[in-house]
Amino acid sequence: MSPVPWRAYALLAASTSLIGSYVGLSKLLVAAFPVFLLAGLRFGFAALLMLPWLKKPADEGPLDARSRVLLFLESFLGNFLFSLCMLFGLRQSSAVVAGVIMAGIPAAVALLSWVVLREQPGRRTLAGVACAVAGIALVAGGRQGGAETTPLGALLLIAAVFCEASYVVIGKQLTAGLTPRRISALINLWGLVLVSPLALWQGLSFDFGGPRVQDWGLLAYYAATASVFTVWLWMAGLRHLPAAKAGVFMVFLPISTALVGLLLGETLSPQQALAYGLALSGVLLATWPAKTADR
Repeated sequence: MSPVPWRAYALLAASTSLIGSYVGLSKLLVAAFPVFLLAGLRFGFAALLMLPWLKKPADEGPLDARSRVLLFLESFLGNFLFSLCMLFGLRQSSAVVAGVIMAGIPAAVALLSWVVLREQPGRRTLAGVACAVAGIALVAGGRQGGAETTPLGALLLIAAVFCEASYVVIGKQLTAGLTPRRISALINLWGLVLVSPLALWQGLSFDFGGPRVQDWGLLAYYAATASVFTVWLWMAGLRHLPAAKAGVFMVFLPISTALVGLLLGETLSPQQALAYGLALSGVLLATWPAKTADR
């Protein structure tokens, strides 16, 4: 029997738990900063932290055209669009609801693997997708946890789910030829390039003396976790596991998001508890390894 890759499991669990925490805390950030400026400050701060990571290791080959395209798509979908959809979506929903919707990421990974990689989904995968959709439908509208979730807010968060699923599928291909650190630095740099025009536009009319000291501290945590630590942890773990098995660890994202939402004073209703049960059941159905193939 192959040894259990406990280190890879720990890296993936830590990454998605941190993602869930900043998804929940982003509710506070979007109240203090405009969305585009917030994204620009995140990428800019992280770029400074990761400057040493941009240098090509001696044992790594030059970037070919395919790798360059994948790096752009990884940043455009997994960094740029994910951040914007998540931040705008959180302005129109609660952190608890966002956590339930984010629980659909593993099912979305399975669905994208079918569409992009032509992997035929089994009955368990289809059942998992159905459970995830049912869980999302329970919280897609109405007043949940003291905050109203609008249809647009729910749609934006669902779009963020598929952006993150694309990030998983593309990331697996990148780890075959690039180190986790360099991947993290390069896709963050692309994110900074993409968002800078919009960030500068909002920054010209923003009062930088308005946010409190704790808001700037939370921004520093957001930038470090979202662009540096979570990406490196995920890529380091992903390179040792198949993408489908790695997708199981996305279960920690909605759990940590919901915990942060509860700490911020939101409540978990029986309807939301049922939604979490359905969504997490979908995670297990869609991604749990089959008995006949432990891979």
